[in-house]
Amino acid sequence: MNGRQIVKLEEGWAIIQIGITKMINILEGVPESPMDGEYSRLHTTIYNMCSQKPPHHYAKEVYERYKGVFDDYLTSKVLPAIQEKQHDDVSLLQEFVKRWANHKVMVTKLCLYFNYLDRYYIARRGIPTLKNVGIGCFREVVGAELKVRVKDAVISLINRERDGEEIDQTMLKSVLEIFVDLGNENETKNMEYYVNDFETTFLNDTLDYYTRKASNWTQDEYARKVVECLEKEKDRVSHYLHSSTEEKLLKVVQDVLIAPQTIACLKRNTV
Repeated sequence: MNGRQIVKLEEGWAIIQIGITKMINILEGVPESPMDGEYSRLHTTIYNMCSQKPPHHYAKEVYERYKGVFDDYLTSKVLPAIQEKQHDDVSLLQEFVKRWANHKVMVTKLCLYFNYLDRYYIARRGIPTLKNVGIGCFREVVGAELKVRVKDAVISLINRERDGEEIDQTMLKSVLEIFVDLGNENETKNMEYYVNDFETTFLNDTLDYYTRKASNWTQDEYARKVVECLEKEKDRVSHYLHSSTEEKLLKVVQDVLIAPQTIACLKRNTV
């Protein structure tokens, strides 16, 4: 090692943990000194620990502990903070969005600190990148526990908007973008998470919603109501739903509302 002092695993991790704790405190709003100089110290410590010759080559252990940092933080801080808000739909979603934004900051910073792993250890083994590990931890810890509650809150707010209530569309857009982001791996967009954990239930609920509503419309207003509803659903896609939902959503609404006799009525009204 050209005379370089060996950094033992626990000794080096203690240095790393000091920097990580400081960063977490800043994210949590706890008074803390600036991170000035921490990047160089952490990066150097991690480099030394991962580039030493066996038996002091700790890349595998550092990679495993990197994941552990997210698991511990998400379990001890993030998940409880969101769960505290779950009795109110708006507060729950606001906290969910806030915590995801903080998590992305944490992932970005830790990817910089640990980037030696990405460039050498991870690249040579074909294992998940640092970024994918960070996203995966949020999906496994927070998403697995709260995705049903978050999905239900989003659908509830959409139905409240359908009933005439004004809602925070920007917040809903942010929430649904998280569903998309949580499905992304290796920089490749994967809509499976969004579809399975939000869209499918949302479309089924939309069918139920319009089935109930249509039963209360008079014959005279029916055609106008159908046109209005289709336009409003298009607006929802443009404001906060993912664009891939539009075709499926409009088909559900049309299938529910436009019976053969109604189609004839609509044609007469547009002539």
